Amino acid sequence: MKLYDSKAVARFLDVSERRVRQLRDEKIIAEARPGLYDLTDTNRRYINYLRKRNPESEEVIDYNTERAKLVRAKRKNEEYELQLKEKQLHAAADIEAVMNNMLVNFKSRMMAIPAKLSPVLCKKTDKAEIFKLLKEQIDEALQELSDFKTAFGEGAADDEESNS
Repeated sequence: MKLYDSKAVARFLDVSERRVRQLRDEKIIAEARPGLYDLTDTNRRYINYLRKRNPESEEVIDYNTERAKLVRAKRKNEEYELQLKEKQLHAAADIEAVMNNMLVNFKSRMMAIPAKLSPVLCKKTDKAEIFKLLKEQIDEALQELSDFKTAFGEGAADDEESNS
């Protein structure tokens, strides 16, 4: 076992030589022989002293636990990236843009129904026929909301591949 003087211990602990003597006098660290210290024991005792002195700010960090958390986070990130590439997952911004586009188109279709059907409906007297015409136009507008793949452009990509 190699022993070190107070100057070497001070450099190792990043404190002054005077602080090393204070720590010795306070019985926080111990001399192996007069004026000489076992570096391993001194280091362990000093770390324990720091932990006891300030327990709430000195959180014990387990390297393996932290490493496992990092690896887990990286793995999840890679899984999300893969799901995005495979179009199993969509970014919130993409969904928002698609939903805005779909709702604007739906509103336009619904607003166009009166202008489109009024010339035809003014000539009709049969309630069943009027109902049928209105229902067809509303169903057509609603169909656009239900077509998720076309809204995300997947249908267009599939059509382009089949035409090539």
